[in-house]
Order: sequence, then C-alpha cells, then structure tokens
Amino acid sequence: MAAKLKVAGTWSGAIEVELDGWTVPMLREEVARRSGLSPDSINLICGGKVLKDGDGAAKLSELGVRGNAKILSTRVCVDQGKSLKEEAMAEDERSRRLARVKAAATALAKRHADGSLPLEDFNIELEDQSGHKVNMGSETDQRAVMMGLMLHSNAKQLIRRQKYKDALEVLEMGEESFSLCNPQFIEMVDNVPILQIDMVWCYFMLRDISSLSVAGIRLQKAREGIERAHGKDYSRVRLLQGGRFPEIALHMRLELLEGVVAYHNGHLDKSRKALTSAQEKFLKLQVPDESLSLVMSMGFKEHNARRALRMNNQDVGSAVDFLIEEKAKKLQKHEEDMKRRQELSEQKSYGVTLTKKPVDLKSLNELVSIGFEKALAAEALRRNENDTQKALDDLTNPETNAAIQNDIESRKRKRQRKSDKAAIEQLVSMGFERSSVVQALSGGCNVEQAMQQLLAQPQGLPNQPENANPASDANPATASASSINNEDSGSTKDIDEEGDTSTHAGMDDRDVEMEEELADELAQADALSDYDIEVTKEGEAIEEYLSLLASAGGSSKLNLGRV
Repeated sequence: MAAKLKVAGTWSGAIEVELDGWTVPMLREEVARRSGLSPDSINLICGGKVLKDGDGAAKLSELGVRGNAKILSTRVCVDQGKSLKEEAMAEDERSRRLARVKAAATALAKRHADGSLPLEDFNIELEDQSGHKVNMGSETDQRAVMMGLMLHSNAKQLIRRQKYKDALEVLEMGEESFSLCNPQFIEMVDNVPILQIDMVWCYFMLRDISSLSVAGIRLQKAREGIERAHGKDYSRVRLLQGGRFPEIALHMRLELLEGVVAYHNGHLDKSRKALTSAQEKFLKLQVPDESLSLVMSMGFKEHNARRALRMNNQDVGSAVDFLIEEKAKKLQKHEEDMKRRQELSEQKSYGVTLTKKPVDLKSLNELVSIGFEKALAAEALRRNENDTQKALDDLTNPETNAAIQNDIESRKRKRQRKSDKAAIEQLVSMGFERSSVVQALSGGCNVEQAMQQLLAQPQGLPNQPENANPASDANPATASASSINNEDSGSTKDIDEEGDTSTHAGMDDRDVEMEEELADELAQADALSDYDIEVTKEGEAIEEYLSLLASAGGSSKLNLGRV
C-alpha cells in the first residue's frame, strides 16, 4: 500500500513509499539522493526515534512508520555515521558472545554434573581449597555450582582485561546459577561473597552511580558471607591455610568499596573508618624490593614471588616454603589429570549404559581383582547400570557369560571391518588398484605398511588421472574420506546402540571453541586465585577517597557524580 512520508531537514518534501515493502536503507538512500548527499551522512528520525538499519530486512511498517508520518533528516559526518554503525555491530557481537558464554557453561555443567561420560578428555570436578573432591547433595546443586564457578572464572578474566561491562553481565549470570544451589551448602563457601565483591568492583570501575543502593546491599551480603566462611577473626581460613594470610587483598577491596559507598551516602565517619582500615591492609601488601629480589633469585617468577610474599606476611622463608609446596601441588595435580585422562579414555572404550553413564572403574577393578577378564567385566557392568551384584550374577551364569563374550567379539569384528574399509578407501583414493589394496591389507598391515608394499610392487605407483597435478592430490582423498563417513553412518549407529561412544548426540550443536575457553580458564586457576588481586588500582582509589574526605571536612554535601 502506497503512503506518503513528509520529510524535513536536509531535504524538504513528500516521498511516496510502500510501507510494507520499503526498508530503512531504501528510505535513507532515497532521501540522500534527493539531498545530494551520501547515505552514510544521513540520519533519519521518526517519532523521536532514530531509524536504524538493523539487518536491513525490517519493513517500515514493522518499525511503526505510518502514512503521513514526519521524517526528520539530519546530516552527520561520514566518520560519525560509520562510528555509530561500528558501535552497533560491536554491541551485537558482544551480545552474541555473552550468549555463547552462558550456553557453553550450561552445556558443560550439564554434561559434567550428571555423571555422564564427558565428550572431552577432561572432567570438571568440584574441589575444596585443599584440593579434595567435593560431592554436592544433588545433581541440581552440582550443576548450579559448576556453572556458577565457570561463569565467575570467565568474568574474572574479563575484569583483568578491563572489560567491566561484559564482566558484570557474566557475573549476573553466575549469581543466578549460584542462587539455584542449596543455601545450606553455598553459605559454607566464600565463592558467592567474592562474586558480590567483584560485581561492586565493576560498578566502581564503570563509575556507575545508579547502582549505589544495590552496591551497599551486595557488600553487606558479601561481608556476612565472608564472616561465615572465614570466621569473624579469620580463624577458619587461617586453619585451612596453615597460618598464611591469603585473604588480606580481598578484605582490603571489600573495605575500600564499603568506604566508597559510605562516602557517597554521606556517612563520612563510616567511610573514613573503612578506608583507613583498607589503607592499612594495602600497606601490608606492599612487597619490599629486597624481599622480592631475594625470592626471585631462587628461580621463581616475579608474579609468583610477589603473591607468595603477600600471602605470607612478607616473610621470605615462609614465602619460599609456600612456593615449593605450590609447585609440588601442581606436579601432583598434573599427574592426577594425566591419570584421569587415561581413565576417561578407558571408560570410553567400554561404552555407556542405557542411561548414558560410563562404566564405574572402581566396580570394574573389584570384579577384575576376583579373576574376571577386564573387557568381560566392563560389559557386564555396562549392561547392569554399574550394579556390581547383577554384573557378578551375569558373569557367573555360563549362558549369560557366553552371550556377553559373543557380543564383545561381534563389536570387535564390526570395528575392525569399519577400520579396514576406511583404510581401503584411503589407499584407493590415492590411485592404487582396489584388489591390490585389499591383498596388501589382508596380512594385518596398517595403512603405512600397506602403502610401502604397494609402492614396492612392479607398476606400484598409483594411477593418476590425465592432466592431474601433484598439488591437487589431497583433494580427492578429502572428498573420499567424507563419503566414507557418510556411507558408514549406519554401522556406527549400530555400534553406538550396543554401547560404543564413537558418536554422541548433540555433538554438532556444541560450541567447542567457547567450551574449551571456559575449561582452560578453570584449569589455569588454583585454590588461591580468588585472593590473588593486583592491588594498584585499589591503592589509587583509597588515596583518592581519603583526599575527598579530607577536603569534605564536616560537610555532608558530596559530589555524587564521581562513582
């Protein structure tokens, strides 16, 4: 339906348009043409709103533009127009990335909390500060805490990169995840209080005065949570950390933020008290150059040496002991991770139960210890959902035992046929005769050995199509490999139904890149990462607000625009 739009600004007049057919870019181009300007230099405003291009597909009618509507056309410099467009694109990209972070954390937590066999070669497990595995009361709790920890870890990386707005959104996701956990458990740990402190730190770094009231509430909750987890006199954390002082930087940031909020609420005495206490802790965290140099001379990196001195009250001997202890823990953790990877690989070879759970290795080792062959015992456990007694009944029943052995052999033959077929197609795709390939592989050779045999035979060089050039040899092999996978999908499905884990539902939907990023962030952290704060910005903020307090004197008229 044709309609007229009244345009004023860079050009004045009426334009006849199809509201259900025209888009903003089309209207912008027409106004620019009549104005004798570039479309990039035109802004269109209707009903007090700037008409944005978006994806360029939205019709004017969908954007609320009606017949006889008044359109204001204003001129902007080309750079400004480009800047607005780039800003919009950056915001879209940011939103997509945040959505990816949440989706990846959700997927990882779901897979690693329900006891299913992970798709990856690692397993995400909850540990306390001593490195001991922690089991939650329910799968929901396990999933909620895992997701919260992953999101919090990602947010801390964003804070280090000074992306405070993004970090704040991820922290809000993490807070939502933690809220789904059983309060009785979550109140015993300091993860949520630390997250609250990090959120207020982001408010502060963004100078967000609008969040002042909620900041005070968050800090109050954080202090209560820290006192529950650490003890009012830090007795619990001191016991857990063997007399060390890892929490000083965290408490300093908390008191700094409490002082800032009190200042902007006009509570000068409360602000001064909090900031003075924060300053005392800040001074305790200043590492003497001599001590730092001495620890570094023993072969430790600057960051690690500084962290060790801060967490050990600047005592060089204790700091060195701490670093040696941490190094031993990392080595032990690495060995445990390698062992766990091997266990995961072994579990994947046995397949999964009907409820998608892996074979329990502890139960498997018990059956092996009383004389049963490992693959046989694993299959019995897989069939019986890891019920040891039922598996034992099947293993001691001659008929069932024989049936299990037949199934194992059948799967082995299927896997071997699949492997042989892939090897044949790979060599045939290189130009070797199929009959010669089959004969070469029939003796139990692998692909490389078979290729050597084929090349050693008279006229063993692979056939090449006319006009073929060597540089293109890789392309047919790639295409052939793809066709093998497609043709063999039916046999793969059959194997999966019997317990093999060579394929997994939902694999194509995984955001592998983002999942690996989240997993890497968790892997790089340790039990003390939450307390490892670079305090330079905090020191500057303490000085700034103590100066403001000094200049304010007894006045309660404060400049609320500073945060």
